[in-house]
Amino acid sequence: MSRLQGASNRSMPDKYDDGFDFVPATKDGHKARLSLQGPSGSGKTWTGLQIAAGLSEGREFGVIDTERRAASLYIDDLGIPFKTLAMHRYNPRDLRKALAAAAHRGFPVVMVDSLSHFWHGADGTLDQVDRAASKYGGNKFAGWKDGGELQNEMIEALMAYPGHVVVTMRSSKKWVLEENERGQKAPVDKGMKAQQRDGIEFEFGVAAEMDRENNLWFIKTRCPAFQGARMKKPHGARDIAKPYLDWLRAGAKEVDSSAWIDRASADDATPDSLLALYREVEAASALATPLMHPESGQPTSLGDYIRARGTALKAGGQQ
Repeated sequence: MSRLQGASNRSMPDKYDDGFDFVPATKDGHKARLSLQGPSGSGKTWTGLQIAAGLSEGREFGVIDTERRAASLYIDDLGIPFKTLAMHRYNPRDLRKALAAAAHRGFPVVMVDSLSHFWHGADGTLDQVDRAASKYGGNKFAGWKDGGELQNEMIEALMAYPGHVVVTMRSSKKWVLEENERGQKAPVDKGMKAQQRDGIEFEFGVAAEMDRENNLWFIKTRCPAFQGARMKKPHGARDIAKPYLDWLRAGAKEVDSSAWIDRASADDATPDSLLALYREVEAASALATPLMHPESGQPTSLGDYIRARGTALKAGGQQ
């Protein structure tokens, strides 16, 4: 036995109090996080609605619609009820508010059709960067400090939504100038690129691309059932939602975020109990969970609510 192993066996504590505790790995509480990207006419909205319907298992779900209410055209064809929130300005803060409203309604699935508008649409991230740059003498690089933070907070809220998430993104050809065999710069087709931040698709557990012939293939997947798979005109509920749910639920149990909210709101909560709750929620990567503040009714996040309540109790002299 090495000196390190011997020391570990003799003196290594089972638990630390600094938040760096290792816990058994489980799939408990994991939800579907799926993105669909493709050009106009590839079937993203219809396929995304089918997937959302399959994930909702017959329950009403919510659609955050930036596509001039395009999703509503399919209500009679889908056979599953859903509600829409039409948006016309695309500040990343507003998507966080919309997600909080969806969570407040208890939608088991929220679909964003499409996420691209919150990048390059009116008031989207790129607009936010330009506005922030004006504070730094037009320095766009400095503007990304503010604009990038808004973008990151928006994505965190999406990933922490207390239900399943489906998003669509527009894509277009990506051209890059490269030197050819004659030593001249020439545009080279690098395939399709989502109209969002570079690499956005890798934030999701499953990311798929579609073409105008309604072919679908997976460009990133954690679900083994989709590895290397290609589908022609897929049925979103049967071909994608069901195997995804089956994999997520195998050996896992559901985690209800409303129980965390109840504990944070409890009359007998203390600063110490709220600190323990904060660490529990942090360990579950759920601090950004969007919700409506139980008292004010304003959009916030679970982490901010727990922190604010703990601060208020401390200020009131409670131990």
